[in-house]
Amino acid sequence: MEMDLKTLSSAINQIAEDRGIEAEQVIEAIENALASAYKKEYRNKSEIIHAKFDLEKGDVLFFQIKTVVDPEEVRIIEEAEEVEGEKDTEKKSERAAEPEDDDKLLLRYNADRHIFIKEAQKIKKDIEVGDELTFPLEAREDFGRIAAQTAKQVVLQTIREAERSSIQREFADKEGEIVSGTVQRFERGHVYIDLGRAIGVMFQNESIPGEHYQSGQRMRFYVLAVQQEERRRPGIVLSRAHPDFILKLFELEVPEISEGTVEIKKIAREPGSRTKIAVISHQDGIDPVGSVVGQRGSRIMAVINELGNEKIDVIEWSEDTEEYIGNSLSPAKVKSVEAQARREATVLVAEDQLSLAIGRGGQNVRLAAKLTGWKIDVRSQSNPEETQEGGVAEAIKEEDTNTDIEVSEEKEEEESTDEKTTKT
Repeated sequence: MEMDLKTLSSAINQIAEDRGIEAEQVIEAIENALASAYKKEYRNKSEIIHAKFDLEKGDVLFFQIKTVVDPEEVRIIEEAEEVEGEKDTEKKSERAAEPEDDDKLLLRYNADRHIFIKEAQKIKKDIEVGDELTFPLEAREDFGRIAAQTAKQVVLQTIREAERSSIQREFADKEGEIVSGTVQRFERGHVYIDLGRAIGVMFQNESIPGEHYQSGQRMRFYVLAVQQEERRRPGIVLSRAHPDFILKLFELEVPEISEGTVEIKKIAREPGSRTKIAVISHQDGIDPVGSVVGQRGSRIMAVINELGNEKIDVIEWSEDTEEYIGNSLSPAKVKSVEAQARREATVLVAEDQLSLAIGRGGQNVRLAAKLTGWKIDVRSQSNPEETQEGGVAEAIKEEDTNTDIEVSEEKEEEESTDEKTTKT
């Protein structure tokens, strides 16, 4: 089966380059496809057929593979027994399973797949039981339509699998990082993103509430997980609501963070509304808050613009619990903090700072509690006995968005009706 070597090599290299896979994988896929087609057209179903490209001569060679066996270690079934056995198959399947004799556990001899050791030694003297013998087969050029279709399907399937594996390996290295992509389509509240070589999905609960997405819009996303693709669903799960999205954006904008001289110790976030981050400097002379904010707020504004004007409070982390809690209520100015048992703290502020410390709907104190891990009770300095409406916040742990990223088809349908639809 002679082939144009130059054309073949060129085609293989082109496919490999376009699909981002190794040329050897393409060759293996084509060899497997041709072997399958050859067996379907010309050989018995039970035979083991291999195909091999001879790139030096520019043709394809076909072989039958047989395993060397010892007659004493296999079951040899005569044709008459085999026919009778087929008749009894249904009866045997109805019986309860019984312990089999040793001879029934032996490998069944098949002339299409096996060759006895004595015959094999006539061909190759030093061959042993368990080795394989290769028998060249006649080259065929007149592949039929069915065989050609079979070969095509196997090639496409193998190349798709190789491409999928290649993409998965590539994006596995990007898990926990930021990637850029283009909004492609919307489906049941979820957003599908074109990442170049792959399609990612941002589930409805991973998008920023109130954020508008338009087809063709280019945005940044946090790679939440890379998993095996199932059905038609992409295996790359993206997020813009995850707290670590904030962390990675600041790593891109603030050299001190990427270099490790300034560290973001904790993030508390209500996506689309407000975020608090606690920072610390590991080098004397470097102001952690100033580094993150940047000159005239340039660095923090770059992050805020990416998030659609989500407010960000940057506070300095401290080992002193009371100082840290006081800082966490920024931009409010705190008069005093009293840390109590069971990680509870009472905070007193001036009357004119009360609404600022609590925040609209209790958001500021709620985020402060989440940031510090303490229950915080904000009260007026002039009336410390009175509990303020919305002024008490429990230290609720950040919801783990990584625990249930595999959304089932049924749950997706529930989400599309029960949750708010992503605005498009």
